[in-house]
Formats: sequence, C-alpha cells, structure tokens
Amino acid sequence: MPASTVPFTSADSLLSISAATPATFDAAGYAALTFTEIGFLDNIGEFGAERALVTFNPIDDINTLKYKGSRNNGSMSLTGAYVPGDAGQILLIAAEAADGDYSFCEELQDGTKVYFQGKVMSYKTSVGSVDDMTGISSTVEISGAIVIVYPT
Repeated sequence: MPASTVPFTSADSLLSISAATPATFDAAGYAALTFTEIGFLDNIGEFGAERALVTFNPIDDINTLKYKGSRNNGSMSLTGAYVPGDAGQILLIAAEAADGDYSFCEELQDGTKVYFQGKVMSYKTSVGSVDDMTGISSTVEISGAIVIVYPT
C-alpha cells in the first residue's frame, strides 16, 4: 500500500543503474543489488504500463468487441548535464553498447522505489548554444515487469 497520502514534488528523486541481474525479479532480488546513481539528471521521463488493443468483429454482430492484449511497460527518456566522470553516466554508456538488460532503481522523494530491467537504446550528447549546459539524453526501454516497493 502506498505510504504517502499527499502529493509531493520530484525534488530529491534519483535514478540508479546496475549491470547485475537480480537472482529473483522481486523486491528482495533487486534490493540485494548494488546500484550506482546516475548523476546530474534534470528530467526522468514518464513510463508505465500500456496494453495493446485486441479487436474482434464477429459476423453476427455489428459491434466490434474489444479486449486487452499484451502489456508494454514503455520507455523512459532521461536528460541531464554532461559529466563524463560520473559513474552512473559511464554505466549508461556501457549499457547502450551492450545488448542485454541492465537493472534500474528509481527512488522518489517519499522513499518509494521502482525497480525494473531495461535496455539503454540511446546515449547522446548535446552542446546547444552559449547559454546552455552541455547535456545528455538517453532512452531506456523497459523490459519485463515493474516492481514497486512503498516505504513502510
């Protein structure tokens, strides 16, 4: 059950990454991993479940019947400041070069932890103009289930 009963801001939220795979894909399995914070992020995009629409048109009914199909937990777009020595950004670069999944942990301000496996599909550097921070952007495709652990 969620612990928070009031809204809160995204301040103090963080995203961490691990090259390790949990022994089990549940709260205990993920909690046993060592994660490295991805530093200097300014936006951790939205993600979550979206179901495919399955339709069927029987010939004896003018109405289209609709069903829920497969679940896709989406992707996450990250942006931040480019810091080449940041250990989390170094892991993001390694994850983009690898074919397999990496483990992720998003921690919200209220202490909620969101664990998932993901494939880093991109890691880009953006220079911009004279008044911009040199930045990064990255896309993580979520692979499999999302595990949410609420603070007690």
